Amino acid sequence: MPRNVAELRKEYTRAGLSESDVAPDPVEQFRRWFDEALAADLHEPNAMIVATATPEGRPSARVVLLKGFDERGFVFYTNYEGRKGRELGENPSAALLFYWGELERQVRIEGSASLTSEQESDAYFASRPRGSRLGAWASEQSRAVEGRGALEDRVKDLEAEYEGREVPRPAFWGGYRVEPEVMEFWQGRESRLHDRIVYRRERGGWGTERLQP
Repeated sequence: MPRNVAELRKEYTRAGLSESDVAPDPVEQFRRWFDEALAADLHEPNAMIVATATPEGRPSARVVLLKGFDERGFVFYTNYEGRKGRELGENPSAALLFYWGELERQVRIEGSASLTSEQESDAYFASRPRGSRLGAWASEQSRAVEGRGALEDRVKDLEAEYEGREVPRPAFWGGYRVEPEVMEFWQGRESRLHDRIVYRRERGGWGTERLQP
């Protein structure tokens, strides 16, 4: 018999998070937690949910892999003509969510997305496996296709076209950088009294406050 979904629950007991624990800068705090996620050998610790919305406010979300971050923001790569690319073109506001369940942590990021430079996109595209580069050309992301066979046939055609040659980056494919305006660090605690420390961008720096769970 399946368990009652309402009865599924877990007590969080691993750690706490206090204002004295966190770095003054949220990107540095993210780096600390990301390094700990890497050290814990989690499955795809760079997996994040990317949420976008239409100008009318209709949201959509999907899992994407983080491919870089620094003080400028958080970078991922995609097809500009897919749904998230179209929505970001009309409404650059985006939200990111990292969930590291084994560590009982999550990080929420809100900000504005802009295209990375062509040089950055070229460099990352060149680092991808050849099959992934061909796949970027083959897929008209988010559009209907007759079947799996049609997609695989396009890849075969592209393999023949680029045999013995480098696969260039398509003009419709590249990176986005989400510049954070708000970053929240969540640490699970007992009795659902979770720790939530939020950073908000202010003139000349960042302010922090604790949110109730």
